[in-house]
Amino acid sequence: MPPTPRTDTLRTPTITDVAREAKVGKTSVSRYLNGEFDSLSEALRLRIQQAIRTLGFRPNQMARGLKRGRTRMVGMVVADISNPYSVEVMRGVEAACQKQGFMLMVCNSDNQLELEKRYLDLLTNYRVEGLVINPIGLPEEDLASISNTGLPLVIIDRRAVHLQCDMVGLDNRQAATLATQHLLQQGFQAIHFFTEPIGQISSRSEREQALRQVVAAAGKGHSASTTELDVTDSAALADALRKTLKSKKRSAIFAGNGRMLLNVALGLQQLGARWPEDIGLLGFDDPTWAALAGSGITGIRQPTFDIGHAALDFLVQRIDGIVSPARMQAFPGELIIRGSTGSLKNVSEA
Repeated sequence: MPPTPRTDTLRTPTITDVAREAKVGKTSVSRYLNGEFDSLSEALRLRIQQAIRTLGFRPNQMARGLKRGRTRMVGMVVADISNPYSVEVMRGVEAACQKQGFMLMVCNSDNQLELEKRYLDLLTNYRVEGLVINPIGLPEEDLASISNTGLPLVIIDRRAVHLQCDMVGLDNRQAATLATQHLLQQGFQAIHFFTEPIGQISSRSEREQALRQVVAAAGKGHSASTTELDVTDSAALADALRKTLKSKKRSAIFAGNGRMLLNVALGLQQLGARWPEDIGLLGFDDPTWAALAGSGITGIRQPTFDIGHAALDFLVQRIDGIVSPARMQAFPGELIIRGSTGSLKNVSEA
């Protein structure tokens, strides 16, 4: 039976206490804790091991890591942890961390720019070895100030034109083009892009630009429009949906992300609108519930887990000292076709 740790003191035992208990020098204890067993005799190792058990000693990994210049911790800042996209990306990052022997610290900026800045400062001060960021729209100069310190940095789902760091995400132009072409092939003439405010967020602007280019190439009789909304403003969303439903053209709504898709779907149901009879509906992210809503909602599926995994792999390569120009890995989107984008012919036959 292993010995019961001493409970005769409330003070946390230190390396000095272990050395005194084992009747060895602190250097020997440090070597033991760092795994340098070859420099210690078997008898010495056993004495140190016994002293650690007797005292209930637990090494301060943070302090040891800082002393060696390695903490084996990476930080991650996500824009919105309630977004299924962010959760799946985080799962990919965490899985890669486990394989690579790193611990992940996650901060949720909750779509607040000031909170995002604070968390980045906090993680930097915690001496993480690298950062994975899914920014809201932080100015490039703020990210550059971190990158210029030499701290490895990988950005997810955003393009930073003037920032020299690795980026991983969806090929937004390919995905939006694929989705828009599908809607046009299904006979929809007016494509309405519903998105959260675009601002400086490259993924949203790339999706909108690709949609408009495809619709413009389709020629006369086709149109594209953009509605930027705060998804929490249910009144504004309802007004926008009513206006869209009055269109004289065969119309479809293209929701810019999973949160927008959910709110649009709920809003259409409240207005008594049916898809695809009254309006077509397609969205990014392809959340699991999309297969259950009515006849199912067509979506663009992102390889979110793979995106997160690749971001951490890039980061560890930088931590390990790889030197190369900034890299960009863009994953293709997959079109998942369901009943919400059915053609008029298919609807009438049903």
